[in-house]
Amino acid sequence: MRKINLTMIQSMTGFGKVTAELPSKKVTVEIKTLNSKQLDVSMRIPSIYKEKEMQIRGQLLKSLERGKVEFSIFIESVGKDMPTQINAVAIEHYYNQIKEIAGKLDIPLPADWFQVLLRIPEVVKAEITEPDESEWKIVQQAIDDAIGQLHDFRIQEGAMLQNLFIQKIKKITSLVSDIEKYEGERIEKIKTRIVDNLEKVVTTDYDKNRFEQEMIYYIEKLDVNEEKSRLDNHLNYFISTMEEGQGQGKKLGFIVQEIGREINTLGSKSNHAEMQQIVVRMKDELEQIKEQVLNIL
Repeated sequence: MRKINLTMIQSMTGFGKVTAELPSKKVTVEIKTLNSKQLDVSMRIPSIYKEKEMQIRGQLLKSLERGKVEFSIFIESVGKDMPTQINAVAIEHYYNQIKEIAGKLDIPLPADWFQVLLRIPEVVKAEITEPDESEWKIVQQAIDDAIGQLHDFRIQEGAMLQNLFIQKIKKITSLVSDIEKYEGERIEKIKTRIVDNLEKVVTTDYDKNRFEQEMIYYIEKLDVNEEKSRLDNHLNYFISTMEEGQGQGKKLGFIVQEIGREINTLGSKSNHAEMQQIVVRMKDELEQIKEQVLNIL
């Protein structure tokens, strides 16, 4: 197997969280990513930053290639309270509804009915103001920093996955080598079984030259050298593709499919108990690669 150069792939799983301190509030930016075939962005943004939504989305699209992205901004008031306003129309509307329902059910209005109304969502709202340019620059920097944290997280996860893949590929390569010691024995067993079965069935003389030709043809069809060679090429190609760095997830997935085809062909042609057991172990190692390669960017 070729020498391995550790250039890191990246995971699609990531997390970044940054809190920006402002005079009257804390603004927390949080980004979570999971695996997805495409870039799928969902956003939760307070009303005060709604007009910046397209700009934020542009930042994310520029920095993130693939994955399911959950982006959130949370605001926590500090220092003096944020100005609030009471929605008089909503209070009147809810009061009339409560009064009507109380009359129908013949129950008295609650003694603290005004307090009840004030606890209804949207009756009392924080006054929405436009962020000034200096505030937005701070929030924008927090978004950039959260994206940076996300990338660091993806690199760390990618390093763990790369080490796992290398171990699994090495194990499959070792198992391919284990097959070789059974190949000569396997051919002799197949020949012996065919001859024994033929002698049980055929009671007259037969053309031994023709039989030998057919035997050679049959044995050649069971030869697995070509499959082993292709499998070794695919395993090396998987490693060299990882060395190309990030953005190779889909390509690695295709290579895994090709590795699986060659292993399956080995299993169908092996016709030998020990070889089939080795193939099963190969499939187990490959299955673990398949599960994790979906997380590669």
